[in-house]
Amino acid sequence: MVMGQARADESCGSSPLASSTFTPHRVVTYSRAHTLVPTYECFNRCTYCNFRTDPGQSPWVSLGQVARQMPLLHQQGVCEVLVLSGEVAPHSPRRADWLRHIYQICELALGAGLLPHTNAGPLSRDEMAQLQQVNVSMGLMVEQVTPSLLETVHRHAPSKRPEIRLQQLEWAGELGIPFTTGLLLGLGESESDWVDSLRAIATLHTRYGHIQEVILQPHSPGQQQLQRGTALAETALVQAVQLAKAHLPKNVAIQIPPNLVSREGLLACLEAGATDLGGLSPVDEVNPDYDHPTPESLRAAIAPAGWQLQPRLPIYPQYDPWLPSPLQPLVHTWRASQRGSRSEPVPSEYPN
Repeated sequence: MVMGQARADESCGSSPLASSTFTPHRVVTYSRAHTLVPTYECFNRCTYCNFRTDPGQSPWVSLGQVARQMPLLHQQGVCEVLVLSGEVAPHSPRRADWLRHIYQICELALGAGLLPHTNAGPLSRDEMAQLQQVNVSMGLMVEQVTPSLLETVHRHAPSKRPEIRLQQLEWAGELGIPFTTGLLLGLGESESDWVDSLRAIATLHTRYGHIQEVILQPHSPGQQQLQRGTALAETALVQAVQLAKAHLPKNVAIQIPPNLVSREGLLACLEAGATDLGGLSPVDEVNPDYDHPTPESLRAAIAPAGWQLQPRLPIYPQYDPWLPSPLQPLVHTWRASQRGSRSEPVPSEYPN
């Protein structure tokens, strides 16, 4: 496996060549990220989940802890704070406090000069509009649009209804939020279901132009899930990449998790059309049994095949004009850092 605990020793603003003796000519991107979990509690009970705890069983991360951590992440070269939360039920009396907590976490990240990207499950349109003010992008996995999974792995997961998740993508388009979505593969769905899900995403992107990237995440069994299941074969993942390339618009990136494939599988996915390796954080909170590789190990794995690993921000350049005006200076400074400009340092404070 191409795995190993990621170290915070590389800035998002640098892009060294993969080898001193060979200059790659094909680019694959990644983000220097840190995953921050406000809470693991979740009212869904997906049978394959290795993330959740029962409601009330996971203390919410303290804002004081976040405030102390953010400047250290900035010093280590992290650019993206992936705010990945379990879901408090929509009609819970704690829902408003939960959303406010996530909002404040994003504010603290911005205040330290970092770029938040939030995935907190399905939100109301108003909740999305609130978080849009403190996020450079947001995300939600479609997973699969087939309703058949509601009878199996999603039987006790009310927010996994396909219409709820597609509605989220539509609201993101209406609000002008740069968005990441994706498919979870190997839950008992068919290849034709993959195509239906990809086409649904493509239709919404054609209408709004807001989908930055689509993640193709193979089911990889972990120790905490309710039902063990089997891992998706790497040949099937390669086929999924090929289908994504065929059915998604060309300006939508195709992302695969490098910690869930072998080196051979990784290279096969790149050849099939994958263009991005996601946010590399020390721990994959969704798949905690599979450590993320370091950028160095990834670079060494792909360079012999002619690939160059290049850092990116959690917002793709074409979406910079979509940002609320208070967020634009910080993103522009990170862009200058990526281009190698040292005319101004990355700010440590977010302008109010």
